[in-house]
Amino acid sequence: MKIIRRFLFIVLVAAVLAVVLYGCATVPETGRSQLILVDAGQVAQMSLAEFEKIKQSTPISRNAEDNAQVKRVGLRIAAVAPVPNAKWEFVVFDKPDVLNAFALPGGKVGVYSGLFKITKDDAGLATVLAHEVGHVVARHGAERVSEGLLVQLGGAVLAEATKTQPGATQQIVQAAYGIGSGIGLVLPHSRLQESEADHLGLIYMARAGYDPQEAVEFWKRFSAYNKQHGGGQPLEFLSTHPLDERRIAQIQSLLPQVLPEYQKAKR
Repeated sequence: MKIIRRFLFIVLVAAVLAVVLYGCATVPETGRSQLILVDAGQVAQMSLAEFEKIKQSTPISRNAEDNAQVKRVGLRIAAVAPVPNAKWEFVVFDKPDVLNAFALPGGKVGVYSGLFKITKDDAGLATVLAHEVGHVVARHGAERVSEGLLVQLGGAVLAEATKTQPGATQQIVQAAYGIGSGIGLVLPHSRLQESEADHLGLIYMARAGYDPQEAVEFWKRFSAYNKQHGGGQPLEFLSTHPLDERRIAQIQSLLPQVLPEYQKAKR
């Protein structure tokens, strides 16, 4: 118990120092405070290099219609997203069995071709792309890197605090820390970021002139497809994303806030 108290005290001090030295950022639109411990420019450069690697190792779709649609919808959403110095690029990767998309800091967005089974139209695709743009706006990538640094710091501090203990004890404590930090910090924070990207995505698709109510229909189709093809969902506390039912309910609760943006864009 003495070791754990000492460990928690040291980690707390380290976290406070990190906040004092680097300060907190604020997510646009939601106002959530976040800790960013890395330079945005460096993260963007790293992401650019990583995106080039992905393009070299993953086949890029040659479907002209899909490519044109992703570029058209993506740039329309990017035009209303507050990301200074973004170098937006939207690429379709030819993976028919993958129903996913991703975004990297700096404005690099990838869409796997399997998603077109679910998107159906521009509004469905806008749901996906606006969500990914939301990740970029909120600097979730830099936040994850910062979180990883804190977890590593905690592991190093714990190792120092237990170095006089028997090897078996050290292993048990480190294993418990790994599981605890994952379930207690990393996974809940990932789910929070996904919900936040949904929120921002609704705002940006509405401002770009896409009906945010279509986001509900997209996630209903996504959920139904998963169930039809045997894609079960893990227990929520072990998942990186909110469960489909919760996600749909959260989106529905946000619609009254974002529909005026859509009406304004239509006018």
